[in-house]
Amino acid sequence: MLMLSSPPVQFKPSYSFKYKPLTAFATLGEISINQKCFLQKDEREQNGSLENMKRRRLLVFLVSTGLFPTLPSTAKTKTKNPYDEKRLLEQNKRVQRENKAPDDFPSFVREGFEVKVIASNNYVRRDNGLIYRDFEVGTGDVPKSGQQVTFHYIGYNESGRRIDSSYQQGSPAKIRMGTNALVPGFEEGLKDMKPGGKRRIIIPPELGPPVGPSTFFSSKQFEVFDVELLGVKDCTRRTIAFYSDVVCD
Repeated sequence: MLMLSSPPVQFKPSYSFKYKPLTAFATLGEISINQKCFLQKDEREQNGSLENMKRRRLLVFLVSTGLFPTLPSTAKTKTKNPYDEKRLLEQNKRVQRENKAPDDFPSFVREGFEVKVIASNNYVRRDNGLIYRDFEVGTGDVPKSGQQVTFHYIGYNESGRRIDSSYQQGSPAKIRMGTNALVPGFEEGLKDMKPGGKRRIIIPPELGPPVGPSTFFSSKQFEVFDVELLGVKDCTRRTIAFYSDVVCD
């Protein structure tokens, strides 16, 4: 029987595992660590959002209250054209010449709802807006309430165009003062005139006639009247039976 003189040779592997074996599932410690990391990250994100929101609110508050200066805008904005009074005056004078307006006729410069009356220093301006100029000062007494005035007149609109004239009608107008037969501005311009006087009266809309479809005037504008006061008469009321009237001598 053949016998071996030495023990059998045992082969050992030439490599070794240096890493821990991988497991299919994480341990409880690893899960708690991961959850803590996620919670801390989420908390940081929420704190950051709240901090940004607080900063935005503070910035809006400072800007709205004027405590924080706003930066100048770099965008181009449409600037309003400067008010060119000279150009408008030249335009008004051209229209007045076309309408054959009288000499030294005032100009009315409009900017939106504002109206500026351009007139020479010969005109007198009253506090209520009435403007007038005396071309001739008459003689005698000024008319009183209840008296009858006889006068010629020519009416113009703002562009110098004639709108009415007693000369073209062929007879002067006769009105009793203080009876609301005239527009307030016209009567105020007459009440301190003397017979034989000639005056130009510029009536503002506040003292002018009513406007509307049933009236002669269609819009609120200045009216200009050249007036010649012819005479002033006293008036008395007479009664005959059931009839009563006013007679002016």
